[in-house]
Amino acid sequence: MTVPIAIIGTGIAGLSAAQALHSAGHPVHLFDKSHGSGGRMSSKRSDAGVLDMGAQYFTARDRRFVEIVQQWQANGHVAVWTPQLYNYHAGRLSPSPDEQTRWVGNPRMSAITRAMRGDLPVTFSCRITEVYRGKHHWSLQDADGVTHGPFSHVVIALPAPQATTLLAAAPKLASIVAGVKMDPTWAVALAFETPLQTPMEGCFVQDSPLDWLARNRSKPGRASNLDTWVLHATSDWSKQHLDLSKEDVIEQLHGAFAELVDCAMPAPAFTLAHRWLYARPAGAHEWGSLSDPDLGVYVCGDWCLSGRVEGAWLSGQEAARRLLEHLE
Repeated sequence: MTVPIAIIGTGIAGLSAAQALHSAGHPVHLFDKSHGSGGRMSSKRSDAGVLDMGAQYFTARDRRFVEIVQQWQANGHVAVWTPQLYNYHAGRLSPSPDEQTRWVGNPRMSAITRAMRGDLPVTFSCRITEVYRGKHHWSLQDADGVTHGPFSHVVIALPAPQATTLLAAAPKLASIVAGVKMDPTWAVALAFETPLQTPMEGCFVQDSPLDWLARNRSKPGRASNLDTWVLHATSDWSKQHLDLSKEDVIEQLHGAFAELVDCAMPAPAFTLAHRWLYARPAGAHEWGSLSDPDLGVYVCGDWCLSGRVEGAWLSGQEAARRLLEHLE
């Protein structure tokens, strides 16, 4: 029996690596602490419908990623989003000249990772706390004290601070990953029974606690009776208010939104806040992925590249490529 490869994390990077390894004929087993796949591409079910609280859209520049996105589109998992975009700067709203193609999962962001996962074996609601090597193979221990294994190799596809804690057995990698800082983002959803009287469907915000906002129903496949908006705070504001209660975060970001939107704003019928502790890398790296092939440990994630969805996918591909190269 072939010993499978363990992949910790079912965001874009982990699933990208899993797909590449599986396609090359190697068995894999995925683990995730959440009860569904997606990482920051996951969607939240709520009384206001399904909400993309994390990644809002993505772009495709690298030829390999463009090809994959076209496959996703052909299979109906993604669609182009063409919002009426605005910029908010120095207290003024103006239409954005930005014309790059923006993609979203259809009918929700998590449609992409669900399709990527297919029927690959995965253990959800399982937080891996330790990765250790026996004589020939790797084992994983979870938060409940359960041991999983044996595995031939381990791919860790998590935000850098979470990856660091699992790299005790690979000190060379641990010291590099420990140096990567990731910034938080507070995300808030507000739903209104009466649609806001604004043509705006997305906005890049400056000089405000807000960084970005989007009108959820302007995205393909997200029809709703409510006019729901997703607001993202800046990294700086999120860092300063990391431990603020959700109620206070909603109140403050609702206030910032009311200040910049050019119409009357009724009280929301529904609100939701979510804190992404490791939303984006604080700096850019060009590693592709990190590896200790002699030990059989590989690390990937958006923070190994651009911090974007494309970077996560490419990083997973690179981790798989390095692993397969070592097996040859």
